[in-house]
Amino acid sequence: EQSVRKYQPDFDAIKKLNARGVIITARASAVYDVVSRCFFPRYGINEDPVTGSAHTLLAPFWSEKLAKNEIVALQASRRSGVVFCTCDANRVHLRGSAVTYLRGEIFL
Repeated sequence: EQSVRKYQPDFDAIKKLNARGVIITARASAVYDVVSRCFFPRYGINEDPVTGSAHTLLAPFWSEKLAKNEIVALQASRRSGVVFCTCDANRVHLRGSAVTYLRGEIFL
């Protein structure tokens, strides 16, 4: 857990990777099951505070490793956030607090 929390990313190196970004994760303490951080500097987001889409990948991975269907995940960014993940046969359900990013209307 501490290695994830203390990780100092090289954003220029991450930008050069043939990938959308980098997600790092580890088993966490007794309070949380797992901890993660997500970096997407290629898209102008050096570190995403809380990434729901990343947890749709992390939850099944950790669910299998930990042999449990419900995972409590901490994304350890500066703002940080907790994501409650439930895995069933075909879906990953995410719960947690959210921040409004954008409001508007789209006309098609």
